[in-house]
Amino acid sequence: MRVPTYGEQPLYWVGSTKRDLLGFPEAVKDGIGTALSVAQFGGKHPAAKAWKGAGSGVLEGVEDHDGNTFRAVYTVRFRYAVYVPHCFQKKSRRGAQTPKPDVELVSQRLRLARQDYEERYGKIKRGT
Repeated sequence: MRVPTYGEQPLYWVGSTKRDLLGFPEAVKDGIGTALSVAQFGGKHPAAKAWKGAGSGVLEGVEDHDGNTFRAVYTVRFRYAVYVPHCFQKKSRRGAQTPKPDVELVSQRLRLARQDYEERYGKIKRGT
């Protein structure tokens, strides 16, 4: 296991997310990896945008490659860790709309991330 750098929050993968990301093209992995690294140090990558419908602190990194769009959804809403609930290739036939199964999977995995965080670090105080 890698030793974190001073000020770096740990990064936790939910479900098959890390395996999914590793299947992406190298340029996509590099771009998403950079966005996640910035998040681990408390910053927001310039290309990151809010993930709609999940509330504050849930972002997505979007990378285009060879005519395809890849996304990584991550959350910085927890004080001591960054969680990545989903990485996927967008395959929607309706413009910018994210397919419903991906939206539902993000919601489900955000609940799992919260549960894991509370097991590792204790209950989250109300309002955080």
